[in-house]
Formats: sequence, structure tokens, C-alpha cells
Amino acid sequence: MTVSLLKKNNVSLHGFGSKVMIFSHGYGCSKSMWRLIAPSFFDTHKVVLLDLVGSGNSDTTAYDFDKYSTLDAYADDIIELCESQNWSSIVFVGHSVSSMIGVLFAKKRPDLISELIMIGPSPCYINKESYEGGFSESDIHELLDSMDSNYLGWSSFITPVIMNNPDRPELTEELKNSFCRTEPAIAKHFGSVTFLSDNRDDLKYVKTKSLIIQSEIDSIAPVYVGNYISEQITNAQFKLIDTVGHCPHLSHPEKTIEAMKIFLFS
Repeated sequence: MTVSLLKKNNVSLHGFGSKVMIFSHGYGCSKSMWRLIAPSFFDTHKVVLLDLVGSGNSDTTAYDFDKYSTLDAYADDIIELCESQNWSSIVFVGHSVSSMIGVLFAKKRPDLISELIMIGPSPCYINKESYEGGFSESDIHELLDSMDSNYLGWSSFITPVIMNNPDRPELTEELKNSFCRTEPAIAKHFGSVTFLSDNRDDLKYVKTKSLIIQSEIDSIAPVYVGNYISEQITNAQFKLIDTVGHCPHLSHPEKTIEAMKIFLFS
């Protein structure tokens, strides 16, 4: 079973520490997106890099559209992996949608996780009543319709918005290529699950020591959302970093690493 789980999520192990640190990527991305961050923790942690099922070089034959119709299935995959490897006291680092996968992980198995780090998290992208997720419901449905009708064209449009570092076009190109490598049917399905999810109610169950890392300007997860999460999680710290874009681990890795290390080692 262990070998198949490692293959299923394209797991690779790095580092020399005894404490496990799992990195989980955002929508349309893969474990390669952590290459500028992860090595900074090789001396202190056993670093686990993985691809969510359906993304990167994961086993796409394991992608079941019914099973992965909620984010819970991804959290269950990570829990199953941790159990198979006898990992505990884990530091979980999630970007974007994987932040909420981390929230579900912490809710389901608080005994396995000691710290939760979320980069650009959002529990709900749609504005609802007094909550400001950043998008109207019609915005999200237009986004999903565009994705469904022309996924490659949508990818070319949305990736500059996500990255928001126009002076570094190579970063946008990398993100676009990552989006385009995902099987369109899976990408569309995962996109719908991601952008229509509402995990606000799950936040109050998280007692794990948590860090929210938020860019000052992020068109996908605005500052309001980061503050909201920090208010809902009992043991959370909110760190606003002087960066632009939804992927500071790629655009500003040194600032992201600094925030993580202060949280973990101070």
C-alpha cells in the first residue's frame, strides 16, 4: 500500500530533520512550485513534496470525479499517506486551495498536525452577506464558464492576474504552462470544486497553531480574507508581507521563508 500511495501523490522526500514538513500546492500547480522555499528547511525537517491527485505528475488514473467533488477527499489522501508512513507532529504548508485542505486535515486529525502554515488562503471566494470573499457569485460562474468553454485561453488570461508580477513574465509563463499541463477535464472539475467551496464553518474547529501569510496585494485572496481566517482560528497568527500577487513563494521566496521561520523557530 505504501508504494502505491507514494506513487499516487508523486511523493518525494528530502532533508535531514526528524520533524516532518509537508508542502501542498495550489490549484493548477505542482510540487515543483516549492523549489525556492523547501530547501531552506532541509536542515531542520524531513520535507515531503507531493502532487494532489490530478495535478502535476500524480497518478491521474486515481482521479475519481465523484470522490474529488469536495476538498475533503484531498485531506483524506494526506491523512492516509501520513498514517501509512507513521508521520505525526507534522508541519503542513499549503498554498491557496491547499490551505483549506490543511484546515480540513487539522479538523479531522489534530493529533497528526502540530503547525499549519497557509499562504494566500481563502475559505470562500464568493461574497456572502457581510463576508467579502473578493468575487460576486456571477463573477465565479463567468470564470467557470470561460474555463469550461476554452480552458487554454482561460489559462492565458487568468495566470497574469494570479501572479501579478508583470515585470517578471517568466513567472507567469511558468504558471500558465503548469495550468496547461493539467488534463482539461480534471482542471475544470477541480476548478469548480475550488472556486465554489465554502469552508468558513470549518475554521472554528482548527485548534492547531497556525500562520496565515498574506500578500499586501492579492487579487485572488484579498487582505480581508486573511484577517477573517485569523479571527476564526483560535491559535492563529496573521502575517502581511510586502509582496504583490497570489504566489509569494515563487515571486518573493525570501520574504515567505522569513515569515515561516519566525513562526516556527521564534
